[in-house]
Amino acid sequence: MKSWFIQSSAQSTAVELREVPVPEPKPGEVLVKMRAAGLNRGEFIAGHGLSGTGAKAGGIEGAGEVAKLGEGVSNFKAGDRIMGRASGAYAEFALLRADFALPAPPKMSWEEAAGASIAYLTAYDMLWPGGELKSGEWLLVTGAAAGVGVASVQLGKLIGAKVIGTSGSAEKLKRLAALGLDLGLQNRNGGFEKAVMEATGGKGVNLVVNNVGGTVFAECIRALAYRGRLATVGYVDGVVTAELDILALHAKRLKLFGVSNKLRGPAEVAEGVRGFARDVLPALASGHVRPVIDKVFPFADLPHAKAYMESNAHLGKIVLRS
Repeated sequence: MKSWFIQSSAQSTAVELREVPVPEPKPGEVLVKMRAAGLNRGEFIAGHGLSGTGAKAGGIEGAGEVAKLGEGVSNFKAGDRIMGRASGAYAEFALLRADFALPAPPKMSWEEAAGASIAYLTAYDMLWPGGELKSGEWLLVTGAAAGVGVASVQLGKLIGAKVIGTSGSAEKLKRLAALGLDLGLQNRNGGFEKAVMEATGGKGVNLVVNNVGGTVFAECIRALAYRGRLATVGYVDGVVTAELDILALHAKRLKLFGVSNKLRGPAEVAEGVRGFARDVLPALASGHVRPVIDKVFPFADLPHAKAYMESNAHLGKIVLRS
């Protein structure tokens, strides 16, 4: 089968199409005939994740039809439509752990199902168990036009929160308003604190989702309300250090947490998937929440899809279609 591999160094990433054997599912795994796979920026950031480890089969989320079941799998059968975290999703066939996979609702296209996994599971992790966001609270999403940012806006509105989003693009903010964004602030690397405090009556927001990184970290702290929570999920600015106002942390009883799966065990990931199936999947299945797909590229065009993602022109998910 054909499979795209990613090679990362400290300076750059490159992709290469290879011919490899179709993988065999191990116990607890499902072999899936891939129909679509979502791109995720983390896989392509130079020096992040794959650097120095050699080429690796690319793609960590996708959707397709069950082709073969590993030993012990009873929650799916051959031919089922499924989606979720995958190993080597930029390929004709890929493996999914059965306890990480979700049924792909019939109303969703393959492209939507492929784009409804990592970004939406990550947003769920931040807004539900991590951020404990409640209806009527304020949510601030920096870098709101990225895949996780858009998912955070949509799921924030699903909860019933009032959502503020930042982006360097007025056009993207206009499109986010159509998804329910209550206030769009056009800035790229800071300068939102005053407007946030005005919008919240001087109280600040209850939860911040920081997709941008260290350049806005201190301002995110200043924009938080009493007992506010700050989720750090990305650093597209490349800045991974920041000053921490310990007085504000102390006085406002803040909660700061990171969002990553690098050190999570399988049982913890599976628990998050079950929570997502309970709290978010029904909204996806009904069409109340629809994954935002910016652009779809044919399987052979991964290099162009990667270049498009790196141009930062997109809003929502970029998808590779088999």
